[in-house]
Amino acid sequence: MTQEEKKELKQIIETEIAALKVEIADIQKLLKPIKKDCSLDNTAHQSLKQDQNINIHRYEVAQKRLNNLVASYAKVDSDEYGICIECEEDINIERLKLIPESKYCVSCMNELGL
Repeated sequence: MTQEEKKELKQIIETEIAALKVEIADIQKLLKPIKKDCSLDNTAHQSLKQDQNINIHRYEVAQKRLNNLVASYAKVDSDEYGICIECEEDINIERLKLIPESKYCVSCMNELGL
């Protein structure tokens, strides 16, 4: 991987991190505890709980991706970044541009069923 490609990937990761931080902050605003409200019927309360569960899941997924992006950003300049952890071959640069936290090449990902 060239220095120019590493620089481009760092910029992509920085942009992704910034966007995820905004998304996480927005999701956190939705994660207020749900109290049983006498004015709500059981169906409305269940609907609120389902929405809450969806938002919790969205938060967990976004937080995990943020952590993976931060870890990837720290590794971009190392020799291990962009190398598949299964077959130890280079991960396609176009894949890294789309999913910069990729740890597997497409072949290994498919073989592993990920």
